[in-house]
Amino acid sequence: MRVRTVTTILGISAVLLAVPACSADTTGMTPGTAPSSVGEPARPGQNAAPLSSAALKARLLDEQDLGSGYLRKPERVTRHDDVTVIGCPALNKLGGDAATGSLTFPRKAKATFTYTGSSSSEVSEELYSDSANTLSDSIGQIFDAMTGCPTYQVVAGSTVIDMATQKLTAPRRLGDEQWSQLLTFSVGGQSTVVKQTAIRDGSLLLVVSGSPALVDRHLDKALAKATAGG
Repeated sequence: MRVRTVTTILGISAVLLAVPACSADTTGMTPGTAPSSVGEPARPGQNAAPLSSAALKARLLDEQDLGSGYLRKPERVTRHDDVTVIGCPALNKLGGDAATGSLTFPRKAKATFTYTGSSSSEVSEELYSDSANTLSDSIGQIFDAMTGCPTYQVVAGSTVIDMATQKLTAPRRLGDEQWSQLLTFSVGGQSTVVKQTAIRDGSLLLVVSGSPALVDRHLDKALAKATAGG
């Protein structure tokens, strides 16, 4: 039996992780405990015209980009469980959307892949487009809230998720602003660790999430394709 867990991924999109009932997937993972932002704030005149969702979709990685052993997962129907944050007032103040990882940018595209090369792991890519200031401010608020809460709980419907966050050094060489963190999700005595790295490049926001090893492996190529125009 597998337990579906609502994860708080950067406050960017609601992601459901399948957590094994008998063992946790630890491929490439290190125990985690919150996010990090580096880079210059959005500057006036920096913004390019936002891209459409169709344009963003064409810039997502696909199986050919990732290599053998990857299978794209079908998109899940968005769930609307009642969500409460316990032990993190700053995050709770931002509302349920932030707690379940949701930004309301209308221009977006997402793909999630399962990797079965050595074990069952997942990696997802999300692209958003808006003004540089809007992207920076929205993500910054959520990262700041999570940074101040190394441990807290998320109650999604009837599921209680124990959260721990660990600040990571973001890849400064990429884009205009960068954030990176490890999130540890514990449900029913089982834990999973997920890495999220977000890169803002002008009016484009890239988020790569999943097994830490897979995030590190594909981050550069994801940004290169996203900024090159698919």
